[in-house]
Amino acid sequence: MSLPDPLVLIDLETTGANPVADRITEIALLRIEGGELVERWQSLVNPERPIPGMIQRIIGITDAMVAQAPVFAELADRLRALLDGAVFVAHNARFDYGFLSNEYGRLGQRFEAPVLCTVKLSRALYPEFHRHGLDALIERHGFVCEARHRAMGDAEVLQQFLAQVSDAFSTETLARACAKAMKAPPRPPGLPVGVVEGLPDAPGVYVLFDERDRPLYVGRAMSLRARVMEQFAAGRGARADAAMLERVRRLDWQPVAGELSGQLQELALQRQHDLPRERPAHGRPTNDASFGLRLIPNRKRPPILERVALTGTDPVHWQDVHGVFRAPREADAMLRELAQIYQLCPRRLGLEENGKGPCTAHLAHRCAGVCAGRETIAEHDRRLLGALGSVALASWPWPGPVVVRESWPESGLSAWHVFDRWCHLGSGEEEAGLRALLAQSVPRRFDPALARILIRWLAQPEHRERVEPLGA
Repeated sequence: MSLPDPLVLIDLETTGANPVADRITEIALLRIEGGELVERWQSLVNPERPIPGMIQRIIGITDAMVAQAPVFAELADRLRALLDGAVFVAHNARFDYGFLSNEYGRLGQRFEAPVLCTVKLSRALYPEFHRHGLDALIERHGFVCEARHRAMGDAEVLQQFLAQVSDAFSTETLARACAKAMKAPPRPPGLPVGVVEGLPDAPGVYVLFDERDRPLYVGRAMSLRARVMEQFAAGRGARADAAMLERVRRLDWQPVAGELSGQLQELALQRQHDLPRERPAHGRPTNDASFGLRLIPNRKRPPILERVALTGTDPVHWQDVHGVFRAPREADAMLRELAQIYQLCPRRLGLEENGKGPCTAHLAHRCAGVCAGRETIAEHDRRLLGALGSVALASWPWPGPVVVRESWPESGLSAWHVFDRWCHLGSGEEEAGLRALLAQSVPRRFDPALARILIRWLAQPEHRERVEPLGA
């Protein structure tokens, strides 16, 4: 047959997207054998916990509706009998499968079944389309849904979809597409089924934890589900990544309002969990200390540059400070490059030990000769100051603080971020929080990591257009 047989088309409504922490509130299924509907069954389920208000508004299932409903344990045997011997069919199927697997696990029982995902089936059969969510299928194929976001209404849409593709495609094409749609996505062996499928196709940040609940990795993405699935698939190749993924037992995530919000939250989580700023997350964290260089006036003997600590200070008070460096070798590398370009003396810059006679660079005709009396100290240092001007932190483009607003309509999330002189003054999720923030006298404290995030983000012209100055 072109489609597996028998099939159980199933849809669940839940208290949230995490199959480990959240619970089922409604189950509906249609059992199909030999192409005929042989069983239709549905039930509300008491999740034994409050249903979040946002979920109640979207789904329409309230705490009052499930208060007298049976708990899952009372439905488990009947449900298992209906699922027996059939292929488990659902939209984003591993999500629903993960919830059932965890519910049976709480009863000390195992649940296993072959799984057919209709999202993957739609992608395989209709690759010319970008969207394959249930709303997209209803719109594209003209399906009828009596109760969208209720379990039976959504299960009936799947029945219409399977009837549609059975008529539209050959047996061979359907068989190949079903084989592709039944392939399990890559995931760490210790991570519960359904966790990845519960991730939204929306911006967010996530944390991977090991068996002792220690954080292993912090990441972000504009599509959480796509990014995590990509990471799990890629992790099979690199030995270090594969070893880290083998240890994963839990995945926490949270949505954000946009790209900048995600970068700021990722940095906050990396610092909270003491994880590195670079990917992949192995080794020790990057030091957040930073310093600039200042020429010591009228200094005759090298070194003539002093380090000025910048982290935590107000950039307004930086006088004659050049560059922002995270490590001495980063500053030394910059000075060596400037020395070659501008024929500066590495000995005077503190890059070479003091000695008698000309420096090694002068002997190689790369130093103008302040060390050999060929030019004055004033001439050398004037050229040095001109060179250092090229590595100064970019000027703040606005007369005072600015606000950046981000929003993601699909999730209803918004965020406001306030910056001044490359310093992050604070963020708020609501406009009232922004007003409260602006009413405070928040000091500017330079943070090199945050400044780098903002500089990179502002490098894109479309991002600059979203910046609103708040006045001098």
